[in-house]
Amino acid sequence: MTAAHPSIRVTRRLPAKVEGVLAERLGARLNPDDAPLDRYELADAMRNADILVPTITDRIDAELLKAPGNRVRLIANYGAGVDHIDLVAARAAGIAVTNTPDALTEATAELAILLMLMAARRAGEGEREVRAGAWTGWRPTHLIGNGLHGRVLALVGFGRIAQATAAKARGLGMTIRYVSRSPVDPAVRARLAAEPADTLVDLVRDADVVSLHTPGGAATRHMIDRNLLRAMQPHAVLVNTARGSVIDEAALVEALDAGWIGAAALDVYAEEPAVHPGLLAHPRSVLLPHLGSATIEARVAMGMQAIANIDAFLSGKALPNHVA
Repeated sequence: MTAAHPSIRVTRRLPAKVEGVLAERLGARLNPDDAPLDRYELADAMRNADILVPTITDRIDAELLKAPGNRVRLIANYGAGVDHIDLVAARAAGIAVTNTPDALTEATAELAILLMLMAARRAGEGEREVRAGAWTGWRPTHLIGNGLHGRVLALVGFGRIAQATAAKARGLGMTIRYVSRSPVDPAVRARLAAEPADTLVDLVRDADVVSLHTPGGAATRHMIDRNLLRAMQPHAVLVNTARGSVIDEAALVEALDAGWIGAAALDVYAEEPAVHPGLLAHPRSVLLPHLGSATIEARVAMGMQAIANIDAFLSGKALPNHVA
């Protein structure tokens, strides 16, 4: 590989502005029909490209990473999450991995607020009723929900997206509590008037809205389980814009059916694009198709951040967003 002539393979369609830079300046091979690469095609890309630009739908496991004849030296992931890539195997194979952590912060925080409002105000139920032709007109007791002003927002994780969500929720008059695996800057805590909880159970017990902002992977799988759902208030809303694997979805359906919680508002699912049938059927679930970063501003910024990682790699500089 030379800096002037790297071979770059992009696995999905990206915004036109991003594809233009990748193709015209870097000579990348794009995906014109947006069909996901199957395992054979991914393996072929690993053998024939110097740089791979995948997304969260591409499962890059140890078998792919350790395969003989691999040519890839950089995986410039388009997205913040990297739980679809075996980072240990990538390090062992000498393959650098980068991500795009900053670009989608505000977009995802906006969506978390949208989900809170939709669930608390029963907007999903109302929208479905209107479309079904079942609305009979205004009446004082129809679809009464809960306001967010004065309510307690519990944030599971307190990184960039959670902090941006907290700032927006403060504008709605919400009180902020959180748990975090990493230390939080006291200045950030003070700015957001955010109070830490000792344990996850303590956090959710008094919360009106619980919003998830943790990475995926084995460490957080089914963090929200039956016992934790039982600890929540019967009117509480559970919001997930993180990773579907964080929630035990069967337990969540049970919680909704039994009235342990008030509603669930989800943008991510354990087996995407499949959604648990109990969630699909439940009137108090708000379900979106993984739209967390789906603003043109965020998606272009993600692409430009991936390109910045590629440029640094080709010029031998430190990678701006090096994760492995």
